[in-house]
Formats: sequence, C-alpha cells, structure tokens
Amino acid sequence: MNIPTLQEAEYLLSEAEKLNPGLWVQHSIFVAKAAKLISSFHPELDSDISYVFGLIHDIGRREGITKMRHIIDGYNFLLRKGYGDAARICLTHGFPLQDINAEPGEWDCSANEKQFVEDYLSKIEYTEYDKLLQLCDALALSTGFCLIEKRLVDVALRYGTNQYTVSRWRATLDLQEHFGTKIGRSIYTILPGVIENTFEPTQ
Repeated sequence: MNIPTLQEAEYLLSEAEKLNPGLWVQHSIFVAKAAKLISSFHPELDSDISYVFGLIHDIGRREGITKMRHIIDGYNFLLRKGYGDAARICLTHGFPLQDINAEPGEWDCSANEKQFVEDYLSKIEYTEYDKLLQLCDALALSTGFCLIEKRLVDVALRYGTNQYTVSRWRATLDLQEHFGTKIGRSIYTILPGVIENTFEPTQ
C-alpha cells in the first residue's frame, strides 16, 4: 500500500497541529486508536495500516480552518507525497453514504473540486479500510470514544441536517453492525472509556 510509515504519519500530524492547532488533532488520534483496536480482531485488516489511516484521515486541516475543503486538501497533500491509498481515505472517510449530497457540511471549494469528489466516489467500490475509517470517525470525540449516536448528534448540531441525514445515520449504524459481525463481538467491548465519554458533556 502507498501509505506513510507510522513515524511519518505521526510527524505529519504533529506538523499539521503546529499549522492549525485544534481539537481535530485529538479526534484524529482517537480515530486511529479505534481503527487499530477494531482491526486487531478483524481477519482481513492490518492494525498498523488502520492506525496510520486514522492519524491522517483529517490531515487536510493542516491548511487552516475549513469545512468540506479539508478532504480535498488532505487528498492533494498526500497524493503529492505519493501516498495514494492514504489520500483516498481523506476523501472517503466522511461518506458512509456514497453520495456527496448526503454531507450537510459546507462545500467551501470550487465547483470543479466538488465535481471531482462526486466523480471519484461514484467510480469506486468501498474497501474494508474505507468502511472502517467511516465507522471510527463516528466513534471518536476529541476526548475519547463514545456511542455512535452521541457523535452523530454532535455533528448534526455543528453542521446541520438535510434530507439524507436519517439515511446517513442508518448507513453508519449498519457499519457498526458489519464490523461487530466481522470481529465477533460488540465494538464497544474493546473501546475503553465509552461510558464515561458518552455521558460527559460534548466539547
């Protein structure tokens, strides 16, 4: 796979934090930890690869405070470094429904860039890594792991909802069921602190 080493991924995240400090960095670390834990029980996934994907899934935020633009910035940044498989995760992690219209966030990018994302998603078949990072993105706050439902509401309160929101939520819950079946247990049984973080106020 064309991905950074663990050491480089950690460096890239540290560098990005200096450029644009924020809660997104801790969120990325918890996404990485969730991906590593779940994939360690999964017969088809490599936990080290999953961890790297988690660390860099939001790396486009290095460019500053943006909305949907961060997925394109992350994709282009990693592609320039020759990490095509990692770049892909930057685009796919936010779309449990393979439809850009399902994303309520603001597309603060050009029409051509938005069209690129739409065309890209329409031509690919999601891999197990794509699905894993979509799931883990919905499990991690900046303070730790939580029930998916809390994270979904957290995102809806910040970015709003649209006519696809219920379908998007169902798709995310389907991922939870899918990976629970793959690893033979509830994902929550291997994520520490879920109860504490679920019932603490959202930052």
